[in-house]
Amino acid sequence: MAIVKLSATERRRLSVFFTCLGVAIVAWIFTTLSNPLPYTIDAAVTYKNTPQRRAFHSLQADTLKATVQGTGWQMLFSKMRDDSKPLTIDLSPLETRNYVVLSTQLKQINAKRDANQQISSIDPDTLYFDFSNRLTKKVPVTALMNINYQKQFAISGNVTIKPAYVTVSGPTDRLKEITEWRTDSVHAQKVNETINTRINLQPVKEGNLNVYPKTVQVVIPVDEFTEKTLDIPVKLINNHNYDNVKVFPQKVKVTFTTSLNRYKDMTEDLFEATADLDLWRDHGYSTLPVTINRFPPFCKIVKVVPANIDFIIKK
Repeated sequence: MAIVKLSATERRRLSVFFTCLGVAIVAWIFTTLSNPLPYTIDAAVTYKNTPQRRAFHSLQADTLKATVQGTGWQMLFSKMRDDSKPLTIDLSPLETRNYVVLSTQLKQINAKRDANQQISSIDPDTLYFDFSNRLTKKVPVTALMNINYQKQFAISGNVTIKPAYVTVSGPTDRLKEITEWRTDSVHAQKVNETINTRINLQPVKEGNLNVYPKTVQVVIPVDEFTEKTLDIPVKLINNHNYDNVKVFPQKVKVTFTTSLNRYKDMTEDLFEATADLDLWRDHGYSTLPVTINRFPPFCKIVKVVPANIDFIIKK
């Protein structure tokens, strides 16, 4: 293959040519991107002034196509990042009809946008809605928790939520499906004290639903836990023939964890230990396992000694 050898002058001229070509291309791109250029974005929809006496359901997607009067640079950056603001649609016209014309609201929509990113049109231009009777229902609030506790600390009581119920209004069919309303997740790490915080409810995903209030107060009691041991009498169950049965021992030692605040209140009356005589009668057990049927909430059974008891049946 022949190799073209260029002189120093020719190489310099070739270098100047490619440099000028590169500068021209960059200048052309810069000029083109600086010129006005309409482009289309996907814009999410939010609603305001929703009808209070009519439940509604949108008959189109919650994302619309909006044509923006901007520049090529703005179009380029809009593709690189998702920073488009949602379009807030005024639903007050639904008080008298079942559709909203978006072109009549462009002025108020653009009032919240930058002057160099004004929307010229929206597709579809008309939004249609389906209506049904609007009902109101109270549902309990459920707190979602993602909590990591410090060693020997744990939740020590029932979570308190104020208010415990929220009011949900919307279509009858949709309300039948709603049995609770959840909060955003409460996140905390290495917790060693009670949590008292205000948390948002999970947002409404449908425009035809309303939830009030939007936030609740959540109190999560947290305490240090320690072990305690009590002697609990064993109760014999399923003695159908009323046999004279003696169990040995008559009490078992139950070790459990409890919060320090409730340590003194933990008495044997709060526990119930049972042994099932049917295990001998139906299955031939020679010893009966002890089961702790009842113990205080937020306590954890660590061990039962002995785990099995002997018995004697006198005829």
